[in-house]
Amino acid sequence: MRESYSQKISQRQWNQPDKGQLESQREATFIDDIIQKDHLERQVLAALDGVETVFDGGAGCGRFSILLAKRGCQVTHFDISQPMLDKAKELAAEAGVLGNMEFVQGALEDLSAYRDGQFDMVLSFDAPVSYTYPNQEKVIGELSRICKKKLLLSVSSRLGSLPYLADPIQKSRFILDESCPDPFVQWCLSHREEMAESFRFDLAGAKRLLAEGVLGGEAEIAEYERGGAPWCITYGFLPDELRGILEGLGLKDIRMAGPGPMPAAYPGRFCGKS
Repeated sequence: MRESYSQKISQRQWNQPDKGQLESQREATFIDDIIQKDHLERQVLAALDGVETVFDGGAGCGRFSILLAKRGCQVTHFDISQPMLDKAKELAAEAGVLGNMEFVQGALEDLSAYRDGQFDMVLSFDAPVSYTYPNQEKVIGELSRICKKKLLLSVSSRLGSLPYLADPIQKSRFILDESCPDPFVQWCLSHREEMAESFRFDLAGAKRLLAEGVLGGEAEIAEYERGGAPWCITYGFLPDELRGILEGLGLKDIRMAGPGPMPAAYPGRFCGKS
């Protein structure tokens, strides 16, 4: 049953009208986002030699697509969310790089419009690949197919998710500005004590996640059917699993990085380079 819902849930979650504005402010809101994005930026800029064309899959509000357009790359900014595409266009216009960018709304599950090796570099950050369950391996294959030189991915990590699930206050520990009007920030702040006091570690759920790699399912489907916008069903990779997928696609010089000092931020980061 979950297989037919992942993309629909993702579309509703990311197409909420305020997503563009809220997501564009994340690095000013959470210290873990600053650290994670800074690390990824360093990896991207270090890999730019010989790169002229870029596909950014799940590009959001343009954190990396606009950065690369400023560096003179021709960038295809691809995202499932129209509100985030609209915000990215606004930010690209402010940066003066609209001429270097193409904006496309679409789902990573269908990249048939792009030819083999069309882009020198392919990016997919903030784990959109993990939200394509149960098609995550197919999506990685398609991202690799359209990539000519360098593929950089971040995905949810099964191992990194475990300490997040064991943290009573989770994301709220990283809030920088407690006056931020973001509804999620204010919810975290208002529920922090309640979360800590009521916390019980779900050992059975953690074991299930470690064994199966899937976070979410029937509860999210039920919320979706009630008209809600639940968090996406998410697939967490194991390190050897991801390496095996990349090697099976013929990628070389595969470099991987684990969750790092802040596993609650985004459960994992992995980088593959052809």
